[in-house]
Amino acid sequence: MTSQEAPGLGNLVRLLPISLKDIPSHSAFEQSVSTDINNKDHNPNPSSDKTFQSSPNPLARREGHPSLIEFIKAILTEATVFIDNILPRTFTEGSEKSSPPSAAKVRLLKRMISPSELRQVPWSSSKIPRNADQTVLQNMEEAWFARRSHHVNLKRSGTADIAEIDDGLMVDHSEHEKEYTPDVFDSYKVVDWDKEIQQSGEIPGYSRVGMNIYEMCHQLPFPLMPRVFPVLVVTAVTGGSDFIVVQIPIDIHTLPASFYSNGRNVQEGDSSVKRKKPVLGIYTSIERCRVLPDNQTEWTMATASDAKGWLPMWAQKLGVPGAIVKDVGYLMQWVADKRTAGRH
Repeated sequence: MTSQEAPGLGNLVRLLPISLKDIPSHSAFEQSVSTDINNKDHNPNPSSDKTFQSSPNPLARREGHPSLIEFIKAILTEATVFIDNILPRTFTEGSEKSSPPSAAKVRLLKRMISPSELRQVPWSSSKIPRNADQTVLQNMEEAWFARRSHHVNLKRSGTADIAEIDDGLMVDHSEHEKEYTPDVFDSYKVVDWDKEIQQSGEIPGYSRVGMNIYEMCHQLPFPLMPRVFPVLVVTAVTGGSDFIVVQIPIDIHTLPASFYSNGRNVQEGDSSVKRKKPVLGIYTSIERCRVLPDNQTEWTMATASDAKGWLPMWAQKLGVPGAIVKDVGYLMQWVADKRTAGRH
């Protein structure tokens, strides 16, 4: 790519759910669920294969699975380019909002990615190829919403230093999201690659790398059913105190280790809300935090989603901007509570 060429959209951090055979192998992939789930909301990617093989060496490319290190590097690179280059160049800036108790204002941005743009994505010809059903892409679009806020890098009321933000967003991202987001009733960890990443050694340019699969569960107002978003989560420090968190929708309805996606929760849930048959939504996001020369932490977040079910997309588009603004205040309140409890 020359200096005159602008980077295009990548094929990994997309709203189309990635399949198990397009990600690094894992021992949990040895079995498959034979039950056919006819509800379209239970299978966000109905064209995906139903049987998957694990690799004896999870660090190597085997049986069509990408290698772990190549895969993680590709996701982190694509997400960083999207936030640092594509977002400021192509998103439309909106208004600034308040998000108490955060002292920082939150700038909103948005961009619609059309079906024609998505069809031009190099799905199968990228370094990490993946299958994409062209019939699905005919009518698929991505409504991206983003926010940017600047926080004084200090431990004081209304803000947080980078270590505190790291603790809330980088460390145990999905578990902490459940703690500070009121409508999240469960964050179910399906699998992780902790051991495999440790065995792989360092990834040049990154540290504290993590990758796992979670089912993020949201309670919606009656009469809407709970929503479950299965996501592949990749986290890494990108240099100094800067870090990035990437979430990609993934189809795990055939995976025995999943809980909500394959319906096990209906019989095994330990509460009434966890036993409800959920609607499976799709969600992707990128969160990037970096300390600027003026000692402010810039927190940028971009997301696209579809809650599926009976909730029309026009209504979702109205609600997303307000929801992502609130998340800034939620995290700052979480940090303040930890300080009060003596944990920061």
